[in-house]
Amino acid sequence: MAFPQQRPRRLRKTETLRKMVQETRLDVSDFIYPIFVTNGEGVKKPIDSMPGIYQLSLDNLSKEVREVQALGIPAVILFGVPASKDAEASSGYDPEEAVQRAVRSIKEHCPHMVVITDVCLCEYTDHGHCGIVRNEEILNDPTLEILGEIAVSHAAAGADMVAPSDMMDGRVAALRCALDDKGYYHVGIISYAVKYASAFYGPFREAAGSAPQFGDRRSYQMDPANLREALKETRLDIAEGADIVMVKPALSYLDVIRAVKEITDCPVAAYNVSGEYAMVKAAAANGWLDEKRVVLEKLLSMKRAGADIIITYHARDAARWLREEEGGA
Repeated sequence: MAFPQQRPRRLRKTETLRKMVQETRLDVSDFIYPIFVTNGEGVKKPIDSMPGIYQLSLDNLSKEVREVQALGIPAVILFGVPASKDAEASSGYDPEEAVQRAVRSIKEHCPHMVVITDVCLCEYTDHGHCGIVRNEEILNDPTLEILGEIAVSHAAAGADMVAPSDMMDGRVAALRCALDDKGYYHVGIISYAVKYASAFYGPFREAAGSAPQFGDRRSYQMDPANLREALKETRLDIAEGADIVMVKPALSYLDVIRAVKEITDCPVAAYNVSGEYAMVKAAAANGWLDEKRVVLEKLLSMKRAGADIIITYHARDAARWLREEEGGA
């Protein structure tokens, strides 16, 4: 019996051939690097559950952003650790708080860096929830007004895009109206359109000090079992004016990324979240995984699933590794 004429291994024979026929390519320009900013001076506080990630004061932030830019990473997304918190998240729209000052600093020192800011209440509320709370109920519509104030304060500081992560209904429309009313037509919205109530957020809550003080977030974040709901949320946010839609987390939701990609012409972002980062770091520290190969493989899987943009704490390392690979090619 003759052997079939098709031999796929012919195209796997050498590194050069494999590169020539590669279907999905990972590039540094795909990455957004998350940074936690705080007040004070000389602060570089390690996040124990996220090795290599820190809370940074402005003086240390400038060095960090210059290094990120030198690696070719085009954008950062900022999360704030404020000086004070209250039930109304009033520090969230304070023009002298950490995020607003960080935006101004980055735009002064690295004007070509795309600066995105997370817009949510959880970092600024003493109860840790993403909305205004009355009798332990998270209120949707009163939250929208405060989200708009936060977004406008970030835009006034010079942010290129704002990223609402609260999962309140109607938030994209509320932010678009608030921004446009103040003349910030040019400021884009990256919507956390599909944000699941995930167990992978634990390390982030340590980093941002945003763990809820009662209950959980399942009344506003999505059920991990639901895919059709993700498509509904995506369509709603696009109709309300989102410029980019995001799926969070990424690794356990590759099917969702693919499904979202198939229903929209908008760019799709994937958030490679803190728990996904921490698992790799822990396994690599124990010698159980080859960190470089695992990180690049999982980022590639997000790209293959349909992500145009990847928010990842691995961005700096991945950028170096990709550069090394290019240099050795």
